Amino acid sequence: MIKVIIADDHKLVREAWNLLLSRDKRLSIIAICENGSQVIDACKTLSPDVVLMDINMEPVSGIEATRVIREHTDDIRIIGISVHTDLPYINALMHAGANGYVTKNSSGEEMIRAIMLVMEGKQYFCKEIADIISS
Repeated sequence: MIKVIIADDHKLVREAWNLLLSRDKRLSIIAICENGSQVIDACKTLSPDVVLMDINMEPVSGIEATRVIREHTDDIRIIGISVHTDLPYINALMHAGANGYVTKNSSGEEMIRAIMLVMEGKQYFCKEIADIISS
């Protein structure tokens, strides 16, 4: 069972990811966080396998939370989730230590594919981002 933490500052987004991902028997949602501080604390106490990390959260951004988590462990896989498709956002998150990036335009199936691939040690970029990076 893959232990997942969802971190997003929008309640509807958190609930939607929880609903979609809870249908997959390989995944267990172990925490839902609304900001970067909460996700840092949850990672220290719950040892998730994967964190779905929104980039724009206050008071601690997903980029900063990723950086802090990476200071403590490389074992947790982190997938950035955002509406942003701008390379500076993608680069900042990846340089902070993320393993992948999925936009909020992506489907639940694509997020599950991202989780499975980062669990195999691979990087994952959704098609929308892969097209931007390759152009």
